[in-house]
Parts: sequence; C-alpha cells; structure tokens
Amino acid sequence: MLFNFSVNKIQNIYYIYKNREIEVEENVETNEIIEQEIKAKEYKETQDIIVDEDIWQIEIPKINLIAPIAEGTSQEVMLEYVGHFENTEKWEGNVGLAAHNRGFPINYFAKLKDLEIGDEIIYKTQNRVRKYKVSNIIIIEETDWSYLQKEDKNIITLITCVENKPTKRRCIQATEIKEE
Repeated sequence: MLFNFSVNKIQNIYYIYKNREIEVEENVETNEIIEQEIKAKEYKETQDIIVDEDIWQIEIPKINLIAPIAEGTSQEVMLEYVGHFENTEKWEGNVGLAAHNRGFPINYFAKLKDLEIGDEIIYKTQNRVRKYKVSNIIIIEETDWSYLQKEDKNIITLITCVENKPTKRRCIQATEIKEE
C-alpha cells in the first residue's frame, strides 16, 4: 500500500480551504479539523447590514444560486467564483459580474437563462446587502461593453455566454429595489 494513514488521523499535512493554508498538528482527529476550520459562516442580517465583512456573494433565489464573488474575470477567477468586472463599481452604480454557464467544473450562471423580468437578485458585500429586480434581458455581441458603463442609479449587470453562439452573450440587468 502506498499510503500509511488511518481515515480519522492526519499527520503533518496542509489542508487548503478557501485559499488558506492551515497547518494540521500530528494526530489530530479529522472531525476536530472540520469542526474548527470548516464551520459555516454565521451572520445576522438586520435590514441592510450583515455582520461578516468577508462575504462577497450573489444570491438568486429563483435559480437556487448562492455564489462567491472575486475580483476579475480571468479564467483562473471564473473557475472558482463569479467574476467582478474590474472597471465596474462594487456598490454604487453599475455592478458588473460574469460567470460560466456550462463546460467547466463550476458553472454558476448555468440557469441564468431561466430568469424573467421581476425576479430578485441579492448582492452582498462589505457589510451590506442590496436587492435588485430583473429589468432587462438581452442577447448582446461579445464585443458590446455598453451595458457595463457607469450609471447614476444602482443596477447589477450579469453576463455569460449564449449556448452554441460563441460571439453572443446573455446580459441580465436588474435595478435596485427601493425599500420604503
């Protein structure tokens, strides 16, 4: 046998979780590591404020999506995250996001085509939560960047490929829901 370790014991290894390296002490129970290092982030919501400042994510209830966001739209970023277009805003104005929809291990925008006008999108970042309502669904050319331009109003723009049309992109825009 090539490996000599028990299922419940780990000796002198590194456990990589969410781009962090955690040194594991010799003979530590696997369950202890899971309990200590991989517990779900707990945060409390009160109106538009969330406690965990490390959260940067998008939620789309209709398609059961909760996905982490990272800066950039490179292949490296989009293999693990929804990518944020660096030339767009992170909070005020037009927030631009992109993700794969098929053909990769993680395809966060696979069901984006199922969205309809009026569907809700929830965006969380930097201790804040903003809700949007889908207001525009369009197919654009891959070279059309006009939907990512600066805006005075708060919108979110989601872009992904169109199946079997390599020069086209699906563009979903949603406008902030003003809570009264």
